[in-house]
Amino acid sequence: MSDETPVLQAKTRERTGSRYSRRIREQGGLPAVVYGHKQGPVSITLDAKETIRLIHEGERVYTLNVEGGETETVLLRDLQFDYLGTNVVHCDLARVDLDERVSIRVKIDLVGEAKGLKKSRTSIIHTVSELELECTVTNLPDSVEVDVSDMDVGDVIHASEVVLPKDTMVLLTDPDAIVANLIQQKELEEETDESADADAQAAPEVITEAKSDDED
Repeated sequence: MSDETPVLQAKTRERTGSRYSRRIREQGGLPAVVYGHKQGPVSITLDAKETIRLIHEGERVYTLNVEGGETETVLLRDLQFDYLGTNVVHCDLARVDLDERVSIRVKIDLVGEAKGLKKSRTSIIHTVSELELECTVTNLPDSVEVDVSDMDVGDVIHASEVVLPKDTMVLLTDPDAIVANLIQQKELEEETDESADADAQAAPEVITEAKSDDED
């Protein structure tokens, strides 16, 4: 997130629904809603090109200028995509204060080359790709880096072991959640075999009794 809060220009919209939202997008707009701080939700239209550019740059906090209304600070809370999952079609913005503490989800970046990967048929399983944190609006991180350089076969990094960018941040994700696990292919095959054996043992045995000629 940049040091300066980017500005979004917006207009209020009274008509909602998929048909009107489609018209807005065809005209270069992006439907959005603003809510929070004990105020009612307000439907607005943003400039799609500018808003999506800022989103792609990692910006999450904006100064929102609504035409004919007040200027307020908002946090990007949610994005909705089209059916292909590629184009942003709607966004949710929450009113916030810059010194307010909020909960957010931040992506995890694995950095470094694990020493265990030098062994044959090894790989890192990236089980959890995001962490949920609580922090102030002014300290929103773009991502959290996790150094995997010292990982060897069998090593596991849990969420509780991740060093957060600032001491004031609080981890909300389950501390026992596995962020990274370095395993060897042999272990995977053994686990698969064990699962198959367990399923075979659990399957009920079907016994067929031959019928006599009289029964036929």
